[in-house]
Amino acid sequence: MTTITTDELPQRLRSLPGAAALRDEPGVWVVGGAVRDVLLDRSPVELDCVVEGDAPALARRVAERLGAEVTVHERFGTATVDATGVRVDLASARRERYAHPGALPEVELGAPVAQDLERRDFTVNAIAVRLTDGETVAHPQALADLEARELRALHAGSFRDDPTRLLRLIRYGARLRFAIELETRGWAAEAVAAGAPGTVSASRLGAELRLLAREPQPAAACGLEGLRVGPALLPGFAVDPDVVARALELCPADAERGPLTLAACCTRAKAQPLGERISELGFPAAEREALLAAATRAPALAIALADPVLETPSRLWALLASERPETVALAGALGPVAAARRWLEEVRGVELAICGADLLAAGVEGPAVGRGLNAARDAALDGLAPGREEQLDAALEAARR
Repeated sequence: MTTITTDELPQRLRSLPGAAALRDEPGVWVVGGAVRDVLLDRSPVELDCVVEGDAPALARRVAERLGAEVTVHERFGTATVDATGVRVDLASARRERYAHPGALPEVELGAPVAQDLERRDFTVNAIAVRLTDGETVAHPQALADLEARELRALHAGSFRDDPTRLLRLIRYGARLRFAIELETRGWAAEAVAAGAPGTVSASRLGAELRLLAREPQPAAACGLEGLRVGPALLPGFAVDPDVVARALELCPADAERGPLTLAACCTRAKAQPLGERISELGFPAAEREALLAAATRAPALAIALADPVLETPSRLWALLASERPETVALAGALGPVAAARRWLEEVRGVELAICGADLLAAGVEGPAVGRGLNAARDAALDGLAPGREEQLDAALEAARR
């Protein structure tokens, strides 16, 4: 490790949310993504700190000072402080070793910060700045790799020790628009070919996969395919960058973008193995349902959307009313974009000026209420009943047939 000095870096780090509560604490170093992002003149999305001492004890003091919540993992010497708008992760400086590939690390606390940096995933994340005086310690290659915009693993066994680093490699590459250093790419490919993803729990892989799906697309999805990580995680995985991009462009605000991205890469998968796999990966129920429905239903729906009769809004409603927005967005990406866009942006948002109570007040009962409302909706969609009176007339006529 080498020591570097800058004036601006410590000042920028001390101004980050949460750092003010730590700046006078001895032995606290900001590490990893926050340092990297400040050096790249980006806004950090997280604040990770290494403590040369007892991180959980420090976290409790800081939480009390801020009136915040604290979560402690004594076994690993880590803690998280959560206050309004502030989240700080603290870890006691440690050495780590892996008993076997994919295992959780065995932790030895009490290491100096320079040794703590040796356990990091990539050189650009192996930089630490002490808040009290600004001393900076970095991997010898860290600053050069930042300048070159390259991701370099710290050693040849990195991805076998912790296969989740494969997903972080792709995730950081997409977010930062960094290239993967040639030797690191080779180490990653060797780890995948040796079956490294199969040595780690599915839940850990799933957590990383969901994070990756939120990164800039289709770059992250292409990275999954390029390193053959995607096919190792999900059945039928294959990327068409244009389909991913079109699906996300169509994706409305109320849809799940991450599952949609992955669904766009799994349209060749059979429903049962895909459903079983995403359950193993620990996807929450809403994300699991969105991914599975889009991947398995969108290809056939894309064909149906090409039918010219769907130019009539009521026909479009009849086809798509029961479909999730992710499924329609992917169907539009695979087929007629215009029909999917019309549904997502216009047709599905149409609301009636009447409701069931209006029909009940008019003496309509039982199934006839639903029949009347359906007729009113179709007439409204097709421009035949723009207002309340016209919709009520259409509903009552249908209800009394």
